[in-house]
Amino acid sequence: MIDPTARIHASADLADDVDIGSGTTVGPRTSIGRGTRIGRDGDIGGDVFIDDGVVVGDRVRIQHGAILYRGVTVADGVYIGAAAILTNDRRPRALDAAGGLAGADDFPVAPIHVASGATIGAGAIVVAGSDVGASAMVGAGAVVTRAVPGHAIVAGSPAARIGWACTCGERLLDSTGHPAPAERERYAIDQELVCPACDRRYAYVRDEQTLRELDRPVVSGGALA
Repeated sequence: MIDPTARIHASADLADDVDIGSGTTVGPRTSIGRGTRIGRDGDIGGDVFIDDGVVVGDRVRIQHGAILYRGVTVADGVYIGAAAILTNDRRPRALDAAGGLAGADDFPVAPIHVASGATIGAGAIVVAGSDVGASAMVGAGAVVTRAVPGHAIVAGSPAARIGWACTCGERLLDSTGHPAPAERERYAIDQELVCPACDRRYAYVRDEQTLRELDRPVVSGGALA
């Protein structure tokens, strides 16, 4: 069902059973496949391709020319940049085992989950099966080949962690006021990471290689000790 307050461009191509929430905008020449669900207050740009069965949360922005293939799930508040591609097959072939042209049911889908508040930069490629954690930031043009932890900043091909991002998107600093390095071992004397824009503070969670937000500074013997 398409909510009556959703704004769908006349040139968009939507399957009959698509669900689109209230206040969401769909741009020109965008194609949305069967069984896809898109939440409320989103902004789907022009020339976007969203495959069958994709799930998109609330307040998601998908920029011009992005492609989301079957098996992709996007949580609330995610940003997907122009021409980004989220794939679903790690070993693609044109032909099936009998030598005929392979169809959608001839390969196992390796799903991708993009967690809340994450950013996928323009032109980035997320390879099938590579989840992106909450508030993570994938740099423009990056090629993601493995899971990205929450709050991690990754860049390059293959994408590697280069630092840490706040929920607000600013790069986090260490206790010396410099951008916090990617690896915990390089700043072992530091007790917390700090956002210079909004003053949020975080501690590194060693086992999960991610961050957790703090409600007070970490003291000696705390989470990072």
